[in-house]
Parts: sequence; C-alpha cells; structure tokens
Amino acid sequence: MRAAVVPGVRQRWELREVPTPRPGPGEVLIRVRASGVCGNDVWLTDGTYPYPEMDPTILGHEPAGEVVEVGPGVTSRRVGDRVGATWVQGTCGTCAYCRLQLPLTGQSAMNCAAPAMTGMTRQGGHAEFIAVPADSTVLLPPGLSYELAAPMLCAGYTAWSALRAADPQPHERVAVLGIGGLGHLAVQFSRACGFETVAVTGTPDKHDLVRKLGADLVVGDGDELRDSGGADVVVVTGTSFAAATRALSGLRVNGRMVLATIDPAGSFTIDPSRQFFAQNHRILGATHNGLPYLVQALELAAQGAVTPMVELFDSEQVTEAVDRVAVGDVRFRAVVTY
Repeated sequence: MRAAVVPGVRQRWELREVPTPRPGPGEVLIRVRASGVCGNDVWLTDGTYPYPEMDPTILGHEPAGEVVEVGPGVTSRRVGDRVGATWVQGTCGTCAYCRLQLPLTGQSAMNCAAPAMTGMTRQGGHAEFIAVPADSTVLLPPGLSYELAAPMLCAGYTAWSALRAADPQPHERVAVLGIGGLGHLAVQFSRACGFETVAVTGTPDKHDLVRKLGADLVVGDGDELRDSGGADVVVVTGTSFAAATRALSGLRVNGRMVLATIDPAGSFTIDPSRQFFAQNHRILGATHNGLPYLVQALELAAQGAVTPMVELFDSEQVTEAVDRVAVGDVRFRAVVTY
C-alpha cells in the first residue's frame, strides 16, 4: 500500500510503498479515503513531542474510510461499513489508572501506562489502509463525506467535548478563543446550540469569516471581551496559554474556562491581582471525552449545522499539506485523500 512515512525526526514526509496491515483479533481493516493533518502530527515530526517508535512511522489520527476486512471475533462491524478511527484505541487495562475503570477518552491516553494511540504508538491513518480495534471506530452518518468526517474525528470531537464540559446554560454567553482548526468548529457548535457567541482572535482578516460562521461579535483579546460584557464560558482552542491567561479578564463571575488544546511551551497562569478566589471561576481541562460526544459531533456535521472548512490535498501532495500546516497556512484543516 501507499503510505506517508516520516523517515526521522525533523525530516519531511515521504509517500512510500509499505506492507499492508492485516486485522488481528477484534480489529478491522479500513480502506482510508481521507485523513486530516493535526498540529500534533507536526509536533511529532519536529521533535516537540517524543518521536514515535514505529517502523515505518506513519502518523495521523483522523482517518475515515470503509471497512474492507474484519478480524476474528468482530461482530460490531461489517465489510462495507463507513467508519472513522479515533485517536485512542485502548489502554493496557492493568495500571493504576486503568483499574479506575473510567471511560476511554483522551484522559486515558495521558494517564495509562501503555496506551494504544493511532499515529503515536500504533501506525496511523496517513496511508491507504489502517488496522484498528473495531470498538475504537464510529459509524459515519449517511451523507457525510469522508473529507468532512475526517476533521471531526479529532478537531470536531475536541471542540464539541470542550463546549459540553463547560455546561453552558441557555441564557449564557460563550466565547471561543483562537479561530483555527478547532476554533472555527467551536464557534459553529456554540451557534448551533443557540448561544450568543463571541469569537476572540488577534487576526483581523478572520473577522468577516468568523461572523459568517456564526459569531455574533468578534473581539481581539480578553480585555475587549470584558469591555463587550464578558462571557460565561471561554473555550480555549488556540495553542497559546499566554493568550488564555489574558482572556481570564473577560470571564464573568461564576464563569468557566475550558482549556481544550495544547501549548507545548507555555504555561497557563493566574494573575494574583485578579482576585481569582473571589470570582468563583472554574478552569477545566477537556479532551476527547467519550465516543458518544464524537457521535453527536458527526451527526451535527451530517445535518449541516456544523461544516468543517477544509483544504483538500491528494496523497501526492501530503508533504505540501504538512509543510503548510506547520506554518499555519491552512484554513482551517488540511485533509489528504488516499
């Protein structure tokens, strides 16, 4: 099969012929039709995160396609099913975290002693085929294309889980900090739920676009958010925790801020002069919070309530796609077809 292989740390991806995987017990083989490029793929490539110990190294945790073979013992999936594969495939089952018997989420990946993660500890989705546990897949809604389903498998899943974690109430105002791969979806999710929605971005040329996506108001930073009346919920989707720190100034009394993304270098801090203790603020972390949330996000996309903005690349252009994601030159998600 053809696959996008990372030859080594800080080396450019290459399209190569590699052996096609076979599904083991409990697994399915997926013919990948589309796979999204996440910022984490860039950080794994450039050494920001530990380089994956795979041979060959195939990244990608947003693959969508159809099941072409089922392994022994699989009853939940059939050949021909349209599915998406998720980032977290499973856990070791025996460590202290696993003994808590919590649902399989992104938290599992960060706390299990030996998690199985698509494109990180197991070969990923930037290939013509991928073998994954059947239980870690989700059925795609009818009518939702592979190209639009792919970014929902991580970016959409994350954005929707973050909004739900904040538990906004009907009368409350939601702000989304950072309008990129996650943020442009978070704005749409908030608007689809009927919340007054504020986009917070320091990039002026995104203002008109994010209004078209459903933002009632666009501001530049936390102080402007405060001056506009503040927000009960701030969903942080950008990769700057310094910006998140500054956005606290726009959080209303009893408000919640959800950190839904990663800053690989910066830290989130609380300015003591803001009297945090007296505001009853809550700072929450949220990642993929369970497959039911992913199913909901996919359904909203299938209904047209949320539409990922994607730039499509064929497999021969995968290197270009990754290079452009690395410099922030994609609006808002690069998707590679195989």
